[in-house]
Amino acid sequence: MNAPLSPLARLLRVRGDVRVDFVDSPALQGNALGDPSERPVIVYLPPHYDPQGSRRYPVLYCLHGYTGDAAALVSARPWETNVVQWADRLITEQRMAPAIVVLVDGFTRLGGSQYVNSIHNGDYATYVLRDVVGHVDAAYRTVAREEGRAVLGKSSGGFGAMHLTMEYPGTFAAFASHSGDSYFLYAQTRAFAETQRTLERHDWNIARFVEHFEEQHKRRPAEYAAMEMLGYASAYSPRSAAALDLDLPFDRATGALREDVFARWLAFDPAEVCLRKQAELSRLRLRYLDCGRRDEYSLDIGARVVADRIRGLGLDVRHEEFDDDHRNVGYRYEISLPALAGVLERE
Repeated sequence: MNAPLSPLARLLRVRGDVRVDFVDSPALQGNALGDPSERPVIVYLPPHYDPQGSRRYPVLYCLHGYTGDAAALVSARPWETNVVQWADRLITEQRMAPAIVVLVDGFTRLGGSQYVNSIHNGDYATYVLRDVVGHVDAAYRTVAREEGRAVLGKSSGGFGAMHLTMEYPGTFAAFASHSGDSYFLYAQTRAFAETQRTLERHDWNIARFVEHFEEQHKRRPAEYAAMEMLGYASAYSPRSAAALDLDLPFDRATGALREDVFARWLAFDPAEVCLRKQAELSRLRLRYLDCGRRDEYSLDIGARVVADRIRGLGLDVRHEEFDDDHRNVGYRYEISLPALAGVLERE
């Protein structure tokens, strides 16, 4: 007899179960921002999952976007369907092979980690690949090898999915990037001038700006943009392990582009990274990218460029565009979840 569903599963009205575990990650301990090393790991288990049974399941790891966290991925809103609800619906309707879905928390004080190892933020790639995956494989009936795992995400989560598969081969056999950060020449530079102006108004005291941002009940778009750029700098161009000691890709006095710092950002850009990752990409069973054609950050162009460059390596890529912008495109999980689950091994 199956155990009663958790309160969260009942709240979300899913037929599978939803567990909330907590993992204390050595990779995040002692980070400069003072962010907690213990993080929630939310695990969706498909209907009829039996912890004492013999069946094992493939696992889809879902990464949230910038300003998100694991809790945001299970937020329930009228007329919308979150990633757990999508997985449950697709499995129940037999449109997707049964799989475990794991929601990863990568939030930082500056809004997000980009899932990269950083001397400033902590080692978020190691946290995902070693600590989260290791916990899930130990606690649940998973197909505990590369061929049984995939990673997906939207926006910064899509970037993270590409980053983890290209830079750390051997953990995931497929990725899906929904509106993932890429082609930084278009996606990132749009906010540099406004960020320079915003920080100038705070006398270039980054700590003071961050405290001001946190104290506000309502924040201006320019303040959000500045915080976002600080979040990226903490991942791509930290100066040291000291709190908020960051190199920004523009000159403080003039606002002119600092090409040396921006080159450090481009070293993380999937559109650049993919050109030197043919071997890592070739081992994947599915390379999936999509984006709305009206994306406010020009990430539709980024997805086109990444897809074109991967094809230039002689590899297949599934690339789709649709008529929408950057926000509220979670309905695309209806396509990516079964596509990923369909290429993974199961027992």
